Amino acid sequence: TFTAWCNSHLRKAGTQIENIEEDFRDGLKLMLLLEVISGERLAKPERGKMRVHKISNVNKALDFIASKGVKLVSIGAEEIVDGNVKMTLGMIWTIILRFAIQDISVEETSAKEGLLLWCQRKTAPYKNVNIQNFHISWKDGLGFCALIHRHRPELIDYGKLRKDDPLTNLNTAFDVAEKYLDIPKMLDAEDIVGTARPDEKAIMTYVSSFYHAFSGAQKAETAANRICKVLAVNQENEQLMEDYEKLASDLLEWIRRTIPWLENRVPENTMHAMQQKLEDFRDYRRLHKPPKVQEKCQLEINFNTLQTKLRLSNRPAFMPSEGRMVSDINNAWGCLEQVEKGYEEWLLNEIRRLERLDHLAEKFRQKASIHEAWTDGKEAMLRQKDYETATLSEIKALLKKHEAFESDLAAHQDRVEQIAAIAQELNELDYYDSPSVNARCQKICDQWDNLGALTQKRREALERTEKLLETIDQLYLEYAKRAAPFNNWMEGAMEDLQDTFIVHTIEEIQGLTTAHEQFKATLPDADKERLAILGIHNEVSKIVQTYHVNMAGTNPYTTITPQEINGKWDHVRQLVPRRDQALTEEHARQQHNERLRKQFGAQANVIGPWIQTKMEEIGRISIEMHGTLEDQLSHLRQYEKSIVNYKPKIDQLEGDHQLIQEALIFDNKHTNYTMEHIRVGWEQLLTTIARTINEVENQILTRDAKGISQEQMNEFRASFNHFDRDHSGTLGPEEFKACLISLGYDIGNDPQGEAEFARIMSIVDPNRLGVVTFQAFIDFMSRETADTDTADQVMASFKILAGDKNYITVDELRRELPPDQAEYCIARMAPYTGPDSVPGALDYMSFSTALYGESDL
Repeated sequence: TFTAWCNSHLRKAGTQIENIEEDFRDGLKLMLLLEVISGERLAKPERGKMRVHKISNVNKALDFIASKGVKLVSIGAEEIVDGNVKMTLGMIWTIILRFAIQDISVEETSAKEGLLLWCQRKTAPYKNVNIQNFHISWKDGLGFCALIHRHRPELIDYGKLRKDDPLTNLNTAFDVAEKYLDIPKMLDAEDIVGTARPDEKAIMTYVSSFYHAFSGAQKAETAANRICKVLAVNQENEQLMEDYEKLASDLLEWIRRTIPWLENRVPENTMHAMQQKLEDFRDYRRLHKPPKVQEKCQLEINFNTLQTKLRLSNRPAFMPSEGRMVSDINNAWGCLEQVEKGYEEWLLNEIRRLERLDHLAEKFRQKASIHEAWTDGKEAMLRQKDYETATLSEIKALLKKHEAFESDLAAHQDRVEQIAAIAQELNELDYYDSPSVNARCQKICDQWDNLGALTQKRREALERTEKLLETIDQLYLEYAKRAAPFNNWMEGAMEDLQDTFIVHTIEEIQGLTTAHEQFKATLPDADKERLAILGIHNEVSKIVQTYHVNMAGTNPYTTITPQEINGKWDHVRQLVPRRDQALTEEHARQQHNERLRKQFGAQANVIGPWIQTKMEEIGRISIEMHGTLEDQLSHLRQYEKSIVNYKPKIDQLEGDHQLIQEALIFDNKHTNYTMEHIRVGWEQLLTTIARTINEVENQILTRDAKGISQEQMNEFRASFNHFDRDHSGTLGPEEFKACLISLGYDIGNDPQGEAEFARIMSIVDPNRLGVVTFQAFIDFMSRETADTDTADQVMASFKILAGDKNYITVDELRRELPPDQAEYCIARMAPYTGPDSVPGALDYMSFSTALYGESDL
């Protein structure tokens, strides 16, 4: 094997050897062999026949081998000159390792491992071939045949080979290699088949000759790897673009559906329906909106990551389809939050209005019922003509009775006015059942007007008759006069004690309680008045009994009896403790509401500043340098975790807020923070930490892709922070120019320097916002020195795969590239139309240009 390998190189110099240990003893052919395989000239050889001349030539050869970084262990010139077979073969194997095998490299492996990996990859598609070593894996000959067929399929009909016929396989491979590939036959098939474990060095030497013979194909493989890498980047970016478009469309559709719902301000007629609307809005804020906030944040992160990857792979920036830009999403989101902002306030105002309406409607019905009960039968009474047949005393009584009625009628004027005022307020507040209220109110007013007319008419009739009447019982009259207002007072007191009330604060309920206590303080005087009135009645009874006056046992001047006065008085006394209890319960409820306010305020006053502090801390983290980017990223993620762990406190505050709303509490003097403030601050905090993490991730992407060291990244950050004096995270044009000058850029104030700075600004601030972000800054700094793939490099790689042709075929693509990437190219490459075109030729040049955005793909 070693002899054949040496002769395969020596014949280029017009010579051969027969016996290694003999033919290399004088050192001349050994020096010639080294010159052929290295392409370099050695020192001039000694032509003498003496031993000293031979040793000198061999030493020159050994020195040259050592100069190539090869350590020769225990191999001396004397042993070679003396024909030591073991030493000579060891030297030749050292030469083979250095000049035929050592330079083989596949995926950062070298020498033996690289050669083995190359063999495994080239023979992977072939059945019955499993290369695991350089001895028994080659005994059946199929490995040699597969290597030849992979690169020159026309030389071997691989399908006709059989694993159980190793001699035929080996001889076929050796003969074809010698005849067509200029690889000398270094082994005998019989020797390989006839030994349990073929010589590993011999197999490696022979296989390395195949590797070098197919070096052109190896270039094609390198080119294919470059193309696969570029296509993989393109495919990944296209998928990211599709994902962005779908997420943007879904988010915009959700916003489009949600805004009309929030814009619908048509009020419901009932408190229950409006409270259901409020509950639906709570579900929207708690359940439906937070995932959309995350989606919006993720959309911006995906967009920034995609743009970073496109810049790093030298691709054009991604431009979303019409209406799906990040700015479009932000504008739509802003419209959503603007509409949402007033929706909850509208709901609460409507609930407050309905509560007020329900209270007023109940008050209207109560007062109307009391008034209608009082007026029942009054019209019939006023139409009576009883005075026409009455005695003089009876006429007097009728007149006094009518005066008492008029007093009573006047006392009820306030209630009628209250009823009309309540009806008017219900109309102004757009009460849904206003028609029936108005009808009832109109009926009461019409009846009241009629009562007034009838009263006036009856008074006139009685006064005409009054002149005919004489004496009247003063006691009855006094009783009637005092009983009527007292009776009216009791009715008013009963009405007030049963009057419903609605309060929202401790102060309001305390005001009602104070008024009630003042009322209770008047009860002793009222009781004295009651006893005085009853005393008048008792006096009448005494006179009747004493003077046997026939009064039929009734007071002709009033219908109010002592029994009614006592009954109503007892009722008033019963209503007082009920009113006490109602006020006490309401006071307890207001105390509970005050506790809810304080509980919410205490939490909000902690959470609000906490969120603000975290926002400020994140701002500081994003501009300070502590450790590597990975350290910063780890720190930020731990920071994000601590923020997310704070979420239960937000949820607890939401629960307290719901309790406050369910208790119909509309203000809170214990805090300036509303739930809306906390929600917005929390969402901004989550979005800010996510964006900051994404910025660091993009910096890592940029650093790794562009080969920026951590020291360079720290220098960039230090320079940026130094000139970012307002800690805004951006640099103005003059700050940016000063930063560049500090990093060594020569940007003068002359026209040339201004033009160069304008060029740089167009790169770092393409939208002309007047500021430079840190991401744009490091993109620019890395782009100045980075080595990236270009359209020309990809085009050159395709040309290698195409065998130097201006076009490439479908078969060549499928042979050299993985299936999915081959089909990707076939589907997108335009037909080649050059004069040297053949059927099915594809244009790889326009395809390569399109990959980098220089034309449409």
